[in-house]
Amino acid sequence: MKANNTGIKTFGELRKSGYVSRNIKDELRENLIARLKSGTAAFEGIYGYETTVIPELERAILSRHNINLLGLRGQAKTRLARLLINLLDEWMPVVAGSEVNDDPFAPLSRYAKDLLEKQKDETPIAWVHRSDRFAEKLATPDVTVADLIGDVDPIKAANLKLSYADERVIHFGMIPRANRCIFVINELPDLQARIQVGLFNILQEGDIQIRGFKLRFPLDIQFVFTANPEDYTNRGSIVTPLKDRIGSQILTHYPETIEVARMITAQEVKSDEGRNKHIHVPSLAKDLIEQIGFEARRSEYVDVKSGISARMSISAYENLVSTAELRMIRMGKKQTTVRLGDFTGIIPALTGKMEIAYEGEQEGARFVAEHLIQTAVKSIFEALFPKIPKLEKKEVKGTYQDIIAWFNNLSEDYELTENMSDEVYRKQLDKIHPLEELIARYQPHHEGAERNFLKELVLWGLAENNKLSRIKINEGISFSDNYDLLNDLRK
Repeated sequence: MKANNTGIKTFGELRKSGYVSRNIKDELRENLIARLKSGTAAFEGIYGYETTVIPELERAILSRHNINLLGLRGQAKTRLARLLINLLDEWMPVVAGSEVNDDPFAPLSRYAKDLLEKQKDETPIAWVHRSDRFAEKLATPDVTVADLIGDVDPIKAANLKLSYADERVIHFGMIPRANRCIFVINELPDLQARIQVGLFNILQEGDIQIRGFKLRFPLDIQFVFTANPEDYTNRGSIVTPLKDRIGSQILTHYPETIEVARMITAQEVKSDEGRNKHIHVPSLAKDLIEQIGFEARRSEYVDVKSGISARMSISAYENLVSTAELRMIRMGKKQTTVRLGDFTGIIPALTGKMEIAYEGEQEGARFVAEHLIQTAVKSIFEALFPKIPKLEKKEVKGTYQDIIAWFNNLSEDYELTENMSDEVYRKQLDKIHPLEELIARYQPHHEGAERNFLKELVLWGLAENNKLSRIKINEGISFSDNYDLLNDLRK
């Protein structure tokens, strides 16, 4: 019921109000149609699915289908399922005291039928908000039929002095209790095959059977399942007859562009207005965070079948800001800006979010994380500045030769340390005059802190292309020309 009629307390009042009962799939369908006609978004806060997943989900709802969302971890499958509650009526009337959300016009349980027969129009009515019409269960190997469907309750039988032939001794499981609700089973392949078999009739005919009680119990449920395709080989599978009873299988995916990935990260990071005021994160740093995720999804060191969740970028971003914050606190400053050197602080956020392939195991998780950062730097660098081919031409070589020459003429180590204040850091970068000329030529729109980050990016980019050497030192990074490095190795 769309209007707030929660003042209605009895079945008679509800009947006189003109309330029309409808099943949940019709409810979702009709409310979706209303939203589409009004131009109101049904799935707010979901980015990157506007032309792919969301239209398929809308078609499934219009078709009154149960749904299986199939995709790798961190692809917003559960979030999509939870957003379906926005398509439910705000309030739903039930027979007061019912365990299974009995519809007063079509009661299922013995309790509700007896109460309506006895009290008729005086039967008390309760109202359930749509936020309470969502049930979720993570499929694990220890889930039982009793958990999902129900079992005989000997304590109830003893307390009510009922024989085991009386259906009132049944303790309903999660699915019957989710009658007229959205019920989500996450990681469906993890559910044992014999438990999946128990869902057959519920999905198709609405029947349930508990310990010999064959109940005609037409449950009214919108089922949503989620599954990871990798689970089919690692842990289990969805049995074929169950798949056949799921109307629509929708494939999810990772963000396809840096811009979409940034929107997701910005939405999900833990907001802290106080910290955000004092720590500036350059736009290029945000791009680099997302680029690391893109590199991980195609890296030979990472098991790409397991997926790289959006949570990796979110955790990495939070660690990046905390790295800058730690420096600010230690130096007694009130403001600071994220630097490229701060990316060494995100390594713990990367190592725990990746399944390492055999090649990566030989190198170690930390090496893989550092490699991904370096590869991402190279990709961003080549998107902003002329690419350095392996076989260089003279005109390409000339693009960076002034910067390389500057390091050739350097008489002392060039270091960017973690304990530098922002002012000293800026002055250290400003020493490299050819850097200023390069940026003015190819990226003139960057100013201030963005420009400083870009300068450091150029140094890292040249190091990744073997034009400079970059060495990790105790408190930061040291840059030098490759000729000096060779001399150091000969000593």
